[in-house]
Amino acid sequence: MSSDDFSAVAVFTLGSHGLLLFLALLVLLLPIATALWWLAQRYAISAETSALPAGRYLSIRLAAGFAVLVGAAAVFAEIAEELGDGKRVGELDQLFSDAVRDSTPAAALQVFAWVTRLGDTASLSVLGFAVALVLLLRGRRWLALGWVLAISGNALLNTTLKALFERTRPMHDSALVQAGGWSFPSGHSSGAVVFYGMLAYVLLRSLPPATARHASLPLVLLATALAFSVGCSRVFLQVHFATDVLAGFASGTAWLAVCVASIELTRYYDRTRATALG
Repeated sequence: MSSDDFSAVAVFTLGSHGLLLFLALLVLLLPIATALWWLAQRYAISAETSALPAGRYLSIRLAAGFAVLVGAAAVFAEIAEELGDGKRVGELDQLFSDAVRDSTPAAALQVFAWVTRLGDTASLSVLGFAVALVLLLRGRRWLALGWVLAISGNALLNTTLKALFERTRPMHDSALVQAGGWSFPSGHSSGAVVFYGMLAYVLLRSLPPATARHASLPLVLLATALAFSVGCSRVFLQVHFATDVLAGFASGTAWLAVCVASIELTRYYDRTRATALG
C-alpha cells in the first residue's frame, strides 16, 4: 500500500468515527489546557504577588505571548502551504468531510447546528456590544477598547485571509445551516477562539483578585471547550473542511496572543506613568 493510499484509509477511518474523534479530542484538550494554565500560574504569576520586578514580570508574559503567536502562525503557514502545493490535501479534506457526513446521526447534527450559533456573527456582535457597554459603565475604558479592537480586528483579519485564499466551501445541507463566502480559514473557529478567550481574560481582569484566582481555571476550560466545539461544529455541518477549522484555530490563537500582550503592555505603561506622576 502506497503512502497516499494509507493516508486516504486513515482519513476515511477517522471521519467514519467523527463524533467519537470529536469527544476524544475534547477530553484530551481539557487536560492540556489545565497543564498550560498551571504553567502560567507557576511561571507567570500575578504581578500583584510576584517577587519579580514589574519589568521582568512583563517580559515573561510577553515572551510567552510571543511563543504562542509564533507557534500558531507556523501552524497556519504550514496548512496554507500544503493547500497551495496541490490537490492532495483538498482530496483528503473532502474524503474526511464525506465520511463525517455519512457517519454522524441526525440528532448529533441538530446539536451541532445549535452549538454553531455560539460563533455566529450576529450572536457574537450582540454579546460583544453588551460586554463593551458593561466595561464602559464600570469605567474600564482601556479594557473596553482592547475588547472591541480584538473582536473587530479578528473579523477584519479573517475577511482578508478569506479573500486572499478564495477557497470554495464544501457542499452542505442548507436545511440545518446556511453559509456563504469563502471557506479558508473558518471565521467561526477564529472568532470563537478570540471571543471566548478574550471574554475569559476580561472577566479575570474585572473580578476581585481572590475571586479571579479561583475562577481562572474554570473560565479557561470553558472558553477552550466552547471555542473547540464551535469550530468542530462547522465540519460536522459541512460548511467548512477540517483544514479550514484548524487554520481558523491557528489564526485566532495568534490574534488573541497579540491582543492580550498589547493590553498587558498598555497596563504596564499606565502603572509606570501613574507611579512616576505620583
